[in-house]
Amino acid sequence: MRDIRAAVCREFGAALDIQTLRLAAPGPGELQVDIDAVAICHSDISFAEGAWGGPLPAVYGHEAAGRVAAVGPGITAYRPGDPVIVTLIRSCGACPSCAGGHPVRCEGHSAPEGPLSDADGQPVAQGLKTAAFAEAVTVHHSQVAPIPESLDAEAACLLACGVITGFGAVMNTARVWPGANVVVIGAGGVGLNVIQAAAIAGARRIVAIDLSEAKLADAETFGATDGVLATDAKPHRAVRQLTGGRGADFVFVTVGAIPAYEAAPRYLAPGGTMVMTGMPASGAMARYEPVIFAAAGQGMVGSLMGDTVLKRDIPALLDWHARGRLKLHELISGRYPLERINDAIAASKAGLVRRNVIVMGADAA
Repeated sequence: MRDIRAAVCREFGAALDIQTLRLAAPGPGELQVDIDAVAICHSDISFAEGAWGGPLPAVYGHEAAGRVAAVGPGITAYRPGDPVIVTLIRSCGACPSCAGGHPVRCEGHSAPEGPLSDADGQPVAQGLKTAAFAEAVTVHHSQVAPIPESLDAEAACLLACGVITGFGAVMNTARVWPGANVVVIGAGGVGLNVIQAAAIAGARRIVAIDLSEAKLADAETFGATDGVLATDAKPHRAVRQLTGGRGADFVFVTVGAIPAYEAAPRYLAPGGTMVMTGMPASGAMARYEPVIFAAAGQGMVGSLMGDTVLKRDIPALLDWHARGRLKLHELISGRYPLERINDAIAASKAGLVRRNVIVMGADAA
């Protein structure tokens, strides 16, 4: 056991509290990682606000990078000091989903009792199977992937969720083809990565839809060919004009807003597919007219964490970054010390940032 500082959620909707917790040593098949940087993902914010329930107290955070501090029995692929990213993708490797190449849908991994406890010995939940809003984590070996020494943790941590979610939605879930027309609803952290991936995939038109003109301009720097304000009277008509009257082969909904989900089908071409990455709160409902989907041969598909396979996808992303095709540092809007995590969350909730990053050991001033 070791003492670490962590940002603890004790009440949904309340500010996170920086406390000293006890972190268990890694057991069989586990690693302990000293966290150097962890990004603020909107899923962390939603969990902390109670959108999906869950036990409290809890530590959230799941988009992290750092160095291996210790390894448990049976771990031979990693050594202390190795730089890694840490994700929430925990997989058993043997269930039907894992065997079929879909570890994000793992059915067979039963998580052990969490590694965190407070000063009184009471358990603290390991939020999102990671709990990376902390100085260190103890996680299953399937949750980490190696990164080069040359890539700093602030940029590397983005690979653990926002980048793989956006790129995976394009490359793994939708399999966007060269010449396809793509609409991306929401030009935030995930949306910008969908845009980057669609450009790499060779999409002809990549149209960003957002409420903010500033974010539409931002989207163009990441590869969007066009931007349309969601507040326009009929934005779907603008998309049809941009695509020669046809509409989009793929519409990616990257925000968890019900109005965005209900508007998405209007952008679809015949045979088009709506790809759902944004996560609304539990119980939120969207309404569709099924006959339109049936008559137009359209479809909708969910994309959890981009259907990522870490050992396959992280090396490809690292290669694209090394060759200048994948922006990472440009995704960072702000850097904060752990003591200012609530400021970082508030700025993220305001909706005008790409990704805010908590840098461990940074100056708290």
